[in-house]
Amino acid sequence: MASSGIQWPLIIVLFGTAALNYGDRTAVSAVLPLLRKDLGMSDLALGSIGTLFLWAYAAGSPFAGRIADRKSRSKLVVYSLAAWSLVMVLSGFVNTSGQLLFTRVLLGLAECLYLPAALALIADHHPPQTRATAMGIHLAGLNSGLIFGGLLAGWLGDNFGWRPSFFILGGAGLVLAVAALRILRDGPHAAASEPAPPLGEALSRLMGTRSYVVVMLQAMIVATGTWMFFNWLPLYYQEAFKMSLAGAGFSGTFMLQAAAVTGVLAGGWLSDRVAQGGLRRRMLSQASFYLFAAPFLLTFAGSPSYALISGSIFSFALLRAVGQANEIPTTCDLLPGGLRSTAIALMNTANCFAGGIGSLLAGILKQDYGLGGVFSGVSVIMVVASLLLFAGYRLFLQRDLARATAR
Repeated sequence: MASSGIQWPLIIVLFGTAALNYGDRTAVSAVLPLLRKDLGMSDLALGSIGTLFLWAYAAGSPFAGRIADRKSRSKLVVYSLAAWSLVMVLSGFVNTSGQLLFTRVLLGLAECLYLPAALALIADHHPPQTRATAMGIHLAGLNSGLIFGGLLAGWLGDNFGWRPSFFILGGAGLVLAVAALRILRDGPHAAASEPAPPLGEALSRLMGTRSYVVVMLQAMIVATGTWMFFNWLPLYYQEAFKMSLAGAGFSGTFMLQAAAVTGVLAGGWLSDRVAQGGLRRRMLSQASFYLFAAPFLLTFAGSPSYALISGSIFSFALLRAVGQANEIPTTCDLLPGGLRSTAIALMNTANCFAGGIGSLLAGILKQDYGLGGVFSGVSVIMVVASLLLFAGYRLFLQRDLARATAR
């Protein structure tokens, strides 16, 4: 049964919400020098801005998933958007480093409510025939936010100081929350699905769905490598090509995210086309594209030119994103509505912790192998994730999908 009338307006609203979700969390990275000067923040305090957000986000995600499986997902999206936007506005008024760090914890707790509810809400409104396309558009919103959040905050910071970006992004979120309240509705699939089971039973069923465990494990593996790029690629450009901070920041962010936006849009559409021949083909497609993406990172092992390394990064990020567009649709295909938000939230938590380990590991390995060697090693990570998906496809997926269909 389709949710007539709001299937695609819902995606438009969630695209904007997703862009603000990632834009708000990353805008602060563009104004770190201003925060150091204005608030007297040390390097440790500046580093703690991202760490405290990530830890709060990871810690709150499992609870967010349980809430989204038991309460109205559309309202939870609105509440989360309004809450983190209000935190952004409040962040513009802080006067000490301690106050700013406290608001980053609040931001993590407010934002962690969004993704488990939003992705399950999309699955409630979109059947398997359009699910990956809709989720690909939403994922493009997240990646777009990574680009525009930093650009907006950087431009405003150069011209007006760091505070206006917090006020503008927070104010835009509060306006969007009003629109979301009027448009978003819980889907018909949510009403028809079984209710959320108790926590112990939910975890038992999730861990008993072997294909879901495979999806979660490979997502953790890929997150380890992805966060190496997010945190260290600008420094690679600066050191390898003697670029300015602005030039390195643009090269290290835009190349990844432009490819990711293109990839998830194409990947979502392709996933729905592939799934017409059987839902299990989504996992096969993801494994294949990850395997195709891996060799492009081997260019880091030599002394590549700027054009070669940038083209390789774009190609890797594009193919990885096409594959990743299958991840959440596969999860939703495997699980009933009452478990989807919990499943997505557990993946968020695992990915956050794995990403933190990857970023730290890159810093340790940099001394002996250089960032080029570290990034070349990410190709191995992608191959391992691909092989894990191939194994899940062969061993577990058909049985798990049959069991989901029987429910």
